[in-house]
Amino acid sequence: MTIAEPLVFNPLDPAFRVNPYPTYKRLLQEAPVYQTVFGVPAFSRYDDCQLLMKDHKHFSNDDRKSPFYGAQREAFTTALGDYADQVNQNDRPFLFMDPPDHTRLRRLVNLAFTPRAVEALRPRIQAIVDELLDAVASKGEMEVINDLAYPLPVRVICEMLGVPEEDHPEFSRWSKVLVKSLDPDIGVAPEELQRRAKAIGESKEYFRGLIARRRQDPRDDILSALIAAEEEGDKMDETELISISRLILVAGHETTVNLIGNAVFQMLKHPEALALFQSDPRKHARGVTEEVLRCDPPVQFNGRLCVESTEVGGSKIEAGQFVLMLLGAANRDPAKFENPDLFDITRNDDRHLAFGYGIHFCLGAPLARAEGEIALRTMAERFSDWRLLAEPVYKEMITLRGLDSLRVGFKAA
Repeated sequence: MTIAEPLVFNPLDPAFRVNPYPTYKRLLQEAPVYQTVFGVPAFSRYDDCQLLMKDHKHFSNDDRKSPFYGAQREAFTTALGDYADQVNQNDRPFLFMDPPDHTRLRRLVNLAFTPRAVEALRPRIQAIVDELLDAVASKGEMEVINDLAYPLPVRVICEMLGVPEEDHPEFSRWSKVLVKSLDPDIGVAPEELQRRAKAIGESKEYFRGLIARRRQDPRDDILSALIAAEEEGDKMDETELISISRLILVAGHETTVNLIGNAVFQMLKHPEALALFQSDPRKHARGVTEEVLRCDPPVQFNGRLCVESTEVGGSKIEAGQFVLMLLGAANRDPAKFENPDLFDITRNDDRHLAFGYGIHFCLGAPLARAEGEIALRTMAERFSDWRLLAEPVYKEMITLRGLDSLRVGFKAA
C-alpha cells in the first residue's frame, strides 16, 4: 500500500515555482478551498475564482479597507527607513482601487487599449519583432527573454507612453524592480523594500518631468491624451496621472514577457504541438497564445479582501479576511476544461482566467495577445528546428510565473 505525500501548498518552494501544476491538480481533487499557513484560504476551482473576482459587494481590491492595514503600513514604513517618503499610501494604481475611482480612471485609460487601438499597432509590433529577430538570425541561437520577450513589450509600451528611446533602458531597470512589488511583502528584506521605494521615487520624478514636457509639447501618445483629460477638469490629478503611467509601465509588459517565454518553452516540451504550429503559423498563432495563457499563465495568483462576511465554495469567509485565487489551478479545472492537463493548441478556448474577470479584467489583454501572437508566429515562420540549449531558469517570484533565462537554438529559414 502506497501512502500519499501530505498535500502542501507552498508557493515559496523553488520546486513549486518550476512546476506548480501537480500541486494544483491535488488541490482541485482534495482541497479546493485550502487553508494556508498564513491564514488565507486559497481557492482553486474555476467557478469559485470567477465568483470572487466578480462579487464586488463582498470582496475588494483595496487593501486599505483591511482592519490590519494601519499596523501593516506602520511596519512597512519602518522597514523603508529613509525611503518612506517615496511611497504615499494614496499614491496607488487604479488596479488596487474600487469603484467609483476605479471606474473613473480606468475609463480614461481604456481607449488606448481597445481592440481597435491595438489593431492599429500591429504593423509597429511586427516591425519591432522583425528587427529583434534579424539581430539573432545569423547566430543560430537566441536567449529568448533578453533577445525577444523582454525588449518587445518594453519598446511598445514606451512608445505608447511617449517615452524617448534613449530612456528605454532606465524604464527596463525600474520595471524589473517594481514588478516584484506584486508579490506579498512577507519575508522581504528591508533592503529590497528600500530598492523598490527608490525605483518608485525615481520613476515618479521622471514622469513628473515628462508630463511637464508633454504639457508644453503634446504628442500622439497615451500620456498626452491623459494630460488633456486631466486639464478638462476634475477627472484626474497629477498624482493619479503618475500612478497610471507607472502601472502601464509595469503591467504593460511584464506579463507579455512571461507569455512569450512560457509559450516557447511549452513548444519545446511538446514537439508535436511545435510541428503543428510550424506547419501553419498564421492559422495556429492565436491557438498557441490562448492555450499557453490557459495552461501556463503569466499571472498565477490573484487576491481580494472580504469586506462583508459571506460564503464561497462551501466555506465561510469573514469580513477583514484576505482570500487567494489560484488562477493557474482554475485554468486546469476539469469541470471547465476537457483534458485540462493536455497542451492542445487547437483547443481555441479563451474562457481561461489568465487576465482575470469582471471590472478588473486586464486592460492590456488585447495588446498582450497581439504581441504574443505576432512574436510567436514570426519566430515560427523564420526559425525551424527549435532546440533547448540550456536548462531554463525561472524568476524568483510568486504572483507572476515566467522565465528569467531561456536559451534556444534554431535554423534560420
